[in-house]
Amino acid sequence: VHPLWQSPLTIPGGTRQSPINIQWRDSVYDPFLKPLKISYDPKTCLHIWNNGYSFLVEFDDSTDRSIIVGGPLENQYRLKQFHFHWGAINEWGSEHTVDSKFYPAELHLVHWNAVAYPTFEEAVMEGDGLAVIGVFLKLGAHHEGLQTLVDALPAVKHKDTIIEFDVFDPSCLLPSCPDYWTYAGSLTTPPLTESVTWIIKKQPIEVDENQLEAFRMLLFTSDGEEEKRMVDNFRPLQPLMNRTVRSSFQ
Repeated sequence: VHPLWQSPLTIPGGTRQSPINIQWRDSVYDPFLKPLKISYDPKTCLHIWNNGYSFLVEFDDSTDRSIIVGGPLENQYRLKQFHFHWGAINEWGSEHTVDSKFYPAELHLVHWNAVAYPTFEEAVMEGDGLAVIGVFLKLGAHHEGLQTLVDALPAVKHKDTIIEFDVFDPSCLLPSCPDYWTYAGSLTTPPLTESVTWIIKKQPIEVDENQLEAFRMLLFTSDGEEEKRMVDNFRPLQPLMNRTVRSSFQ
């Protein structure tokens, strides 16, 4: 288990923790859910950083140049970063599951409510502060858009390494199908705050074995330490409690 999960990490009295198992038949179709509008400016992409748990692709979020709006959201939200969670093997790796089925990996695009809050750090603490788009990755065809990222990964193999990575459009990592599930949840890494409106895309994207393997070549450890491969960096499933998962599709 990654050190992140070695201490008990449930929020006392937390009622909207993530990730969850999405039961397709129990999700409720909501005809009022709007399509999600995504507008990313590739020039806002800044760098890739191995933070010892995943690798983060970080964006300039000082202005409204990369935003999402619509869907279940009241306001527009700015893109802060995206990252992935993945397994040591293809049988698991995603944080969310659908009808108890794991995918080998899951992409999270993290956005914050800059209309209501002055900084990302403040948004993290508030119920409507964050919006995260989740996309499942499944084994299949080579993913051209992802390859640009994969090619850069050897340079951030070790914890605390960072490289410039500019002009990347993360919308190339989104499936073409607009359908999604949405529910009120939390961050899946500390501080685990219950601040996230989750938007989980129904359709996975396809990546090939070599691309997944490139994720698994990264390390949890710094240069000079005993090497620990970066795998299984996902949080266990959390109870749904009395939440409803809504769907944008019938």
